[in-house]
Amino acid sequence: MPGIDDSKEFLAVRIAVLTVSDTRSEADDKSGNILVDRLTVAGHELADRRIIHDEQAEIEAVLCGWIADDSVDVVIATGGTGVTGRDVTPEAFEAVYEKAIPGFGELFRWLSFQKIGTSTVQSRATAGVAGGTYLFALPGSPGACKDAWDDILVHQLDYRFRPCNFVELMPRLTESGRATARK
Repeated sequence: MPGIDDSKEFLAVRIAVLTVSDTRSEADDKSGNILVDRLTVAGHELADRRIIHDEQAEIEAVLCGWIADDSVDVVIATGGTGVTGRDVTPEAFEAVYEKAIPGFGELFRWLSFQKIGTSTVQSRATAGVAGGTYLFALPGSPGACKDAWDDILVHQLDYRFRPCNFVELMPRLTESGRATARK
C-alpha cells in the first residue's frame, strides 16, 4: 500500500516556481501562489520564483539557468500548456529535457478527467529531467495546480513516500550526483 514511511526523515527539496503568462503579475498569480503555499507548507524551500511571457526562448533560458543552478532541485511551471498559438511551455520544456517522464502527464490527465471530464485533452502537462533537475509543466488554472500538487507532487517529492519517489532518485540523476536532497 502506498504511503509515508514514518521511520524515514523528511528531506526538503529546493523548488523554483515559474509562471508563464502574458497577463499575470505577482498581484494576481493565483496558480503560482498556490504552488508556493503548498510547497512551503509541505516543508520544501522556495529556491526562486519568476513570471515570464509565453515566449519559448525566454522559457528555455530560465529553465537552463535553473538547471545549471545547484540551489534548484525541482522546477514547477504553471501556464502555457494549452493548444493555442501562444501556448509554448511544453515545447520549451521538451527542448531542454534529457529524459521525459511521460507518466506524469498521463497521470495528471487521468486525475483531471475525473474532475473536468474530456476537457482534460486540452492539457499538455509534461515532465522530465535535465542536469539532475526535475522539471514539471502544469496548466495555468488554480484547480490544475492544486490537483497536480495534492495528488502527485506532494507524494513524489517526499523522500518518505513508498514504494518509491523522485527524491530518492536525485543522487542518481547525473553521473556526478549534482542533485542531492538536503536534510
